[in-house]
Amino acid sequence: MKEFVHLHVHTEYSLLDGAARIKKLVKVCKEYGMPACAITDHGNMYGSVAFFDACEDVGIKAIFGCEFYVCDDLTIKQGKTKLNHLVLLAKDEVGYHNLCKLNSIAFNDGFYYKPRIDLKTLEQYCDGLVCLSACLAGDIPQLILKRQFDEAEKLILWFKEKFGEDFYLELQNHGLEEQIVVNEKLREYAKKFNIKTVATNDAHYIYKQDAEMQDVLMCVQMGKTLDDPDRMKFANDEFYLKTYDEMASIFPNDLDALDTTLEIANKCNFKLTYGHYMYPKYKPVTGQEPNDYFRDLIEAGLKQKYDVITQEIRDRVEYEIGVISRLGYVEYYLIVWDYINAARQRGISVGPGRGSGVGSIVAYLIGITNVDPIKYGLFFERFLNPERVSAPDFDIDFEDSRRGEVFEYVKEKYGIEKICKIITFGTMAAKNAIKDVARVLRMPYSEVNRITKAMPNNLKGDVIKKCFGLYHPKEGDKDFGTVYGVPELIEMYNNNIEVKRVIDKNLLDLNKEGFLEIESELDELKKVKRPAIINAIKEARALGDLSENAEYDAARNEQAVIESRI
Repeated sequence: MKEFVHLHVHTEYSLLDGAARIKKLVKVCKEYGMPACAITDHGNMYGSVAFFDACEDVGIKAIFGCEFYVCDDLTIKQGKTKLNHLVLLAKDEVGYHNLCKLNSIAFNDGFYYKPRIDLKTLEQYCDGLVCLSACLAGDIPQLILKRQFDEAEKLILWFKEKFGEDFYLELQNHGLEEQIVVNEKLREYAKKFNIKTVATNDAHYIYKQDAEMQDVLMCVQMGKTLDDPDRMKFANDEFYLKTYDEMASIFPNDLDALDTTLEIANKCNFKLTYGHYMYPKYKPVTGQEPNDYFRDLIEAGLKQKYDVITQEIRDRVEYEIGVISRLGYVEYYLIVWDYINAARQRGISVGPGRGSGVGSIVAYLIGITNVDPIKYGLFFERFLNPERVSAPDFDIDFEDSRRGEVFEYVKEKYGIEKICKIITFGTMAAKNAIKDVARVLRMPYSEVNRITKAMPNNLKGDVIKKCFGLYHPKEGDKDFGTVYGVPELIEMYNNNIEVKRVIDKNLLDLNKEGFLEIESELDELKKVKRPAIINAIKEARALGDLSENAEYDAARNEQAVIESRI
């Protein structure tokens, strides 16, 4: 089979729209002999890190991208505005940074029902990017369908001027009449303006038979039932991850457009780098070197916190200073101390400290925490030790109504490029996921209630699989040898076709032949080594903080059923 690369793919992070789980997606790409795959979720890059890690694990190239929502003017936020699609892929580090910048602008400045950018903004951040004209919802296909051919040509020339040979006209064929019309015109424009075409399939799920499961997700999103004739739904079941042969069969006269996917994949070579921290520099107001200023703060704290400085205390202090200095975290401590101190000076309530950070006597002495680790027998090594691979992580609590002031202080002092916020995805609990899918499939509530009541409350991980006897730990797993399954639920699954249908739609793990794949998975994402102060300013309620901006509102409104597990 010849090589082909999917460049228009929606994962589970296209919230309640995409139904392709990342790990399974890249595994299937590898099985199909594909050397790379792109992630182009709707309006966000939430899945980028998980996608990169999964691609690295199976040995294929990860291509970072996003299908942006494009409007005429992102500052207009009233009435019904035009919202078209555009696919952007990162070629290099510059392109990745521009993807991130555009994504931030879309949420922070352009959010109106959806995160949006406009062409004026794109023009400022187009370096290092490959641009595809997108699906039928793209600007150019829409102009063609409206028979506004002069406008379509003007827009094509605009994209060609901005992106040069990195702009491609995107062909899709799901058997839709509109696509036949658009593709014919795109081929004409490709010849007229010397622009290459590229074939994509707008994949929203992995296998053809996953179409109904993806349909269920959309029903959950819209609060509809599967048999509602008036709801929005995909035209057919062709939006899956097709092989080269399948793509060639729908584009028999456009095989060069299939080859173009390899050309684009070869252009895109950005990789995430882990273990490289980009902390800002701390400059003491006294003009001292950071190490000297750090030592002075500690000595002052010793005199203030202890009436008698015992040898045990002195030895602990010197030990911690040695470890902190040797691992290069003196300025990290000073930065955390700085914004906590600034908060207290402004009368902002600060928590006493929690987590492993309270085990540091140095943190206690300089005022990062207010818990004496000597008094309570707390260990510094839980927080920081020479064998620890990842950076330390202080959990700091600020009063809800004034956390924004702390953020502004850090931004002004250290630079906005050194600051970022954390988004937390809450997956839907197993029982709630079953109830939602059952509602969509119109299963009687009494039957659903019988299922959920039989499910134990103390299970973690693959809850649904464990309850229905579908999870079998492998050798090397912590729970190897444990036999899971609730007999009543197993009997329902095996003997009641409606119950089986509801459960299978929750699992999203059917293989190409339609059988459930049984495997043990570790679903925790590897932690990305985030730049700057993100570990230091990590707060107790990340979602609460994000409720102040549109990014959280979007996630809240489109409640993420990324997985059906806790």
